[in-house]
Amino acid sequence: MPSSTVTSEQPTNSADFPWQFARSRRFSLGVPRHFTVSPDGRRVLFVRTLSGTDPVGRLWQYEDGTERLLADPALLVGAGPNAVPEEERLLRERARERTVGVVSYATDEAARLVAFALSGALWAVRTDGGTPFSVPAAGPVIDPRPSPDGRYIAYVSRRCFHVVDLAGADRQLARAEGPEISYGLAEYVAAESMHRLRGYWWAPDSRRVLVARVDTGRVERRYVSDPADPTKPPQAIRYPAAGTPNAEVTLQLLSLEGERVEVEWDRKAYEYVVAAGWDAHGPFITVQSRDQRVVRTLAVDPETGATEVLHERTDPAWVEIIDGTPARTASGALVLHEDEGDTRYLTVGGRRVTPEGMQLCAVLGVEGERVLFTASEDPLETHVWCHEPGRGNRRLSREPGRYTGVARGGTVVLAGETLRGDEAGVLRGDETAGDPPYQVLTSLAEEPSVTPRPVHLTLGERELRGALYLPSWHEEGTGKLPVLLDPYGGPGIQLVGRARGWFTYMSQWFAEQGFAVLVVDGRGTPNRGPAWEKTIHGDQLTPALEDQVDALRAAAARCADLDLTRVAIRGWSFGGFLAAAAVLHRPEVFHAAVAGAPPTDQRMYDTHWKERFLGDPEEQPENYVRSSLAGHGHLLSRPLLLVHGLADDNVAAAHTLRFSAELLAAGKPHSVLPLPGATHLPADDAVNAQLLHFQRDFLLKALEERADQG
Repeated sequence: MPSSTVTSEQPTNSADFPWQFARSRRFSLGVPRHFTVSPDGRRVLFVRTLSGTDPVGRLWQYEDGTERLLADPALLVGAGPNAVPEEERLLRERARERTVGVVSYATDEAARLVAFALSGALWAVRTDGGTPFSVPAAGPVIDPRPSPDGRYIAYVSRRCFHVVDLAGADRQLARAEGPEISYGLAEYVAAESMHRLRGYWWAPDSRRVLVARVDTGRVERRYVSDPADPTKPPQAIRYPAAGTPNAEVTLQLLSLEGERVEVEWDRKAYEYVVAAGWDAHGPFITVQSRDQRVVRTLAVDPETGATEVLHERTDPAWVEIIDGTPARTASGALVLHEDEGDTRYLTVGGRRVTPEGMQLCAVLGVEGERVLFTASEDPLETHVWCHEPGRGNRRLSREPGRYTGVARGGTVVLAGETLRGDEAGVLRGDETAGDPPYQVLTSLAEEPSVTPRPVHLTLGERELRGALYLPSWHEEGTGKLPVLLDPYGGPGIQLVGRARGWFTYMSQWFAEQGFAVLVVDGRGTPNRGPAWEKTIHGDQLTPALEDQVDALRAAAARCADLDLTRVAIRGWSFGGFLAAAAVLHRPEVFHAAVAGAPPTDQRMYDTHWKERFLGDPEEQPENYVRSSLAGHGHLLSRPLLLVHGLADDNVAAAHTLRFSAELLAAGKPHSVLPLPGATHLPADDAVNAQLLHFQRDFLLKALEERADQG
């Protein structure tokens, strides 16, 4: 076991960390993001705030080694918080957006015209000089996107779809027929569970648009209220819980002249629209069956709306959705993924182009015949690669980390978590990160007051990847430390890696409070192959909990300073569910837990996400019973703190409130911390800072009392 002694070059001052963590929005402020590269590769657009505590996003351009501010919201609409349309607020919630101001933007094909929304108003700026200018719009603007030729800007307003020219001549191409209809917006499950945040796509000739029409009339209503303000009426949202009807999504081809063509496919068999696009070969869509075992990629005839199957993939569990697919190269070759055995391959034109054991993570873009993608050869790292016929695969990111990127015109922007923290840089030509011409974009993020000191471990017979954080002041062999498991442990997120992210700083802060903190990515987490991911099919609890227990015991065998008589666990969302399950089902191992926003009853979670893993609750109810906390409250025998935002529209507060009622009825003492006005990602800085203190104090007290009891 490597020593955990801190050197003089690694000072740790954790007293200010909770406030620093909160005011920096998990150290995300001041970091460059949302990159666009011009066709010639000379210019890079991005969004960044002015400091590590400034929440206002501004639009920047990088060219010839120089950064230039293109749009400053403080100069355009004034400083301070500004109201946004409700649809925009919901879109930001789905994207877990933590900033205000310019939070997103879109450009024309030449990256010369940039459009963005501020406080519901439409703004644009030209990247070749000049100041931002407002564009008259019919109402509050959502998701503005210029046409490829830069003559028009499409947007959504009051659920209607509009196109406006730069002089302000506005055309309403689709009008919402009722309060449950919208055009050009992604429905809830698309944005939350499929990573599709947009609802329309321009044709390359700028004369037509592929637009999604969403009808939520069949979807169950939920009401989110603020108990702290009883004068405020509840907000009704459409939330499709597992086993209930989804929104009806159709697609239409709209011309600027007002013509409308319906896209035709078997919507009864394939009700999910996973992805869509429009390239030089025409429009295309990807649709998925309700049970998620069949995915079809369809070519769309732009004149008639008829569709043709280009590709079909099936899987007995579920077909995984890979960001960026499908795509097509200049020659028309389909870019997709293929799962076989325990490898997720990248395929181009039906041919595998990545080797066995390399796990495709996402397709980042296609230019000509080149394909930019991310892949993992080691579960602890994710790198950016370029595939090109005749040259094979080249890895562009070199240093350890988890990277993503964007490429165009021979320029690649690499961004991600590195050993130094969040970083972004520009590569030219055939360079790789680390070559002298690699230009790092300026980050204005705060420097965390704690220095992560993870010891990476491979644990148990399943070779679980773990990271152990010990206090900087602790010397091995000088005494036992209480243990805190700090997992997420569920689909879609990895916490263990050779990189510094916000979660590594938080785990180290808990270590500085006197814990040995263990973080483990178990079965069901991504980038270890499809077989690893799908071991949780039908049971999201048992494998995840087994892996935490096995990893804990294996880590204790490696490090004698871990005190297995004092073990706590904490987590948020799936991690919160896992923490509560740990003290319910394995009280002989776990002695206290903090469960934040836990989905306690899996039937209350959304259709696409939950049915993917557990099936139809009417046909396979046993999967939901074994994977829920509800119904098992009588098992509680350890201290448990439940934390939940009362405005959470993802994991409803009802999950915690109903489970608390079950615990009370069973005579099981527990604690509940409600967060008025907080969503799934609490935004209040004071709340986020105090939450860390509150969790620490609860866990230390619980383990202290256990030690006193012998």
